[in-house]
Amino acid sequence: MSAPPTTHPDDASLQPLQGAALVGAGLLLASANFIAVLDTTIANVSVPTIAGSLGATASQGTYVITSYAVAEAITVPLTGWLARRFGTVRVFIASMLLFGLFSALCGLATSLGGLVLFRVFQGLAGGPLMPLSQTLLLRVFPKEKAAAAVGLWAMTTLVAPVLGPILGGTICDSASWPYIFFINVPVALVCGVLGWKMLKRYESATEASRIDGVGLALLIVWVGALQLMLDEGKDLDWFASTEIVVLGITALVGFIAFLIWELGDKDPVVDLRVFRHRGFSASVLTISLAFGAFFGATVLTPLWLQSYMGYTATQAGYVTALTGILAVVSAPIAAQLSTKVDPRKLVFFGVAWLGVITLLRTHANLEMGYWQVGLPLLAMGIGLPFFFVPITGLALSSVDEPETASAAGLMNFCRTLSGAFATSLVNTSWEDRSSMMHAELSGLSDRFGEVSQQLQQSGFSADQALGTVNNLVQAQAVMLATNQIFWAAGCAFVLAAAAVWLAPRPTRVADTTHAH
Repeated sequence: MSAPPTTHPDDASLQPLQGAALVGAGLLLASANFIAVLDTTIANVSVPTIAGSLGATASQGTYVITSYAVAEAITVPLTGWLARRFGTVRVFIASMLLFGLFSALCGLATSLGGLVLFRVFQGLAGGPLMPLSQTLLLRVFPKEKAAAAVGLWAMTTLVAPVLGPILGGTICDSASWPYIFFINVPVALVCGVLGWKMLKRYESATEASRIDGVGLALLIVWVGALQLMLDEGKDLDWFASTEIVVLGITALVGFIAFLIWELGDKDPVVDLRVFRHRGFSASVLTISLAFGAFFGATVLTPLWLQSYMGYTATQAGYVTALTGILAVVSAPIAAQLSTKVDPRKLVFFGVAWLGVITLLRTHANLEMGYWQVGLPLLAMGIGLPFFFVPITGLALSSVDEPETASAAGLMNFCRTLSGAFATSLVNTSWEDRSSMMHAELSGLSDRFGEVSQQLQQSGFSADQALGTVNNLVQAQAVMLATNQIFWAAGCAFVLAAAAVWLAPRPTRVADTTHAH
């Protein structure tokens, strides 16, 4: 007896969904993408609360952010192989259910180490959700409605990071921080169960394709070692510590071995050969610098506001989320112009705008009101779509068409990784600069003891007066350090804006459906 023919998702007999079924599937896939993207920012304003409840410092609390980002970055290049090996729908449903499971475990964690571990697994599960949700949206929507499918997916990708800080801050203040993870669980269960019933007939054919196991292992080794070095360096006095030296050597040797292996393997986990295209290399350099600067400043802002400006987590969430308001408004304009205008001009405008606004933020002070903090963040939103929308097309139009999927995965890997690395670097630099500024200001403040004497005459004890002066000095030191970080981020934006001109003018319009 002959084997039954393999069903492919593009068979004529397999029609796209219609009516209520199409709406339901669209909302389901959009929800899956939404919670995966949401978790990249929902913990940003909650770091001080989480760290305090688990007996850790705020700087150690940023591991909650970087662990998720690094794990997600590692999974992205594997998505294509997983879909070919096990089927697109199976991988999507498994990722959805595992994402819900590890979200629940994150909420149940009783130590920072346990939370970080579960965040790693949550990131590994969440990585495939973004590209696969887009793939399945295009598969279930009729071809004439493909633009609507991409628009629905893009809107959730844009709105989720905006709502993340708001939800995170509100939940922390009104309930408890574990609920920022628990809210994922019912969404994941519903999407997993209903998703299988609605989408299983759209399963793709599978093949026993090999995976570049050596390349994957080397990728995990060098990325993990480098991230640990950046996270732990400030606490272990950097290269005065044997542990940091070992991590640094491991990262360097692992990276070199990774480059050698991937360039020689026939089917690498990360196709580094696409860097031979000057346009792609320039685009990746631009997006890495710009996204690193943006994400680092975005993580720093709520830490500063909550630690030294007296903001609650909710207030910090609302002011941080202002960036997304004008981003949503300007996104359609950027999308329309990206098909008519040289994308390098749009990227330059968007990144330069972000750089100018960030440099203006270097004049922040402790007397600033809510809108003095918020208006620059609101204005930044104008530039974001002009950066994110055309840079994708510029990068993918620079490579050969068969390389588009590989290039998209590598670009998103670099983008996500740059955000994780920037978070660690910003956090380390902020603490180091704060300590340095505190030391300098201590030698200049109240040298003749006049302020201390006035405080003691007002009823303060000598120790209380000294503590009050020290707190004032610390607040000013942190403010100066914060402005210096904003200055560095602004300079990174300027470099990124200049780097885009290293790319030649694109000669074709790329299919960006592979890029999430």
